[in-house]
Amino acid sequence: MTNDTPTEGSRSPREWNASEYHRLSNPHVDWGTRVLSRLPLTGNETVMDAGCGTGRLTAQLLERLPHGRVIAMDRSANMLAEAEAFLRPTFGDRVSFLHADLLDFTLPEPVDAIFSTATFHWVLDHPALFRRLHDSLAPGGLLVAQCGGGPNLDRLMDRYRTIAAEPAYRDRLADWPGPWEFAGADETYHRLADAGFTGIATSVEEAPTILADAPTYREFLRTVILRAHLDRIANEAGREALLDRLTSLAAADNPAFFLDYWRLNLAGQRTG
Repeated sequence: MTNDTPTEGSRSPREWNASEYHRLSNPHVDWGTRVLSRLPLTGNETVMDAGCGTGRLTAQLLERLPHGRVIAMDRSANMLAEAEAFLRPTFGDRVSFLHADLLDFTLPEPVDAIFSTATFHWVLDHPALFRRLHDSLAPGGLLVAQCGGGPNLDRLMDRYRTIAAEPAYRDRLADWPGPWEFAGADETYHRLADAGFTGIATSVEEAPTILADAPTYREFLRTVILRAHLDRIANEAGREALLDRLTSLAAADNPAFFLDYWRLNLAGQRTG
């Protein structure tokens, strides 16, 4: 579910904490299960899971492909190692693993479908991404995906930007545009069309999420949402102070520990 690219002028991002992500990613798995239900499969296709993360959704995809196979791709070596340990005992050689960037990968042959959730917003160049995905599909192949979009996490990020503008943080955070592209439905429709897709469908939906308690919320920010932001803060004390303040603000919300998630749904087909 990941595809991070280091930002110029920042420290190289730490690798994902894959075991923690595997434990914490229930919201993403819930959303992804619904997205997967929109992918029509006969059971013998070859499908690429673009940004497979730790493989929780990849397992569901493989269960729908009893005579097919999956290429599980991720930019994170830690995520791929966790996914292989999770998937290989059950699915054997029906799943292969590709360590690559979504803007720079090569498949041995075109695939019948590409499935992805919670990944494309980590890729800043969506036009180039969609061209690469289109060219990786066989004629008639389908793209069915979801990522963050529209006003995703606006409330959280407004709070973050207020803190980032303070003297203790501004040199590292205030002018940084961030690691995400939260696109809208209309611009995504046109980007997919420009890349050659037909039968395009795009929409943005609200996906409000409430986490259980302060420790869960804090660790979710650290591991899932703000990992790249925290990597820009030079000292551990500054990182911990930022997490403490954001968690305290979320505790006062009604409901507490609410995350204002919005998801961008997208689908298209390669016809030639």
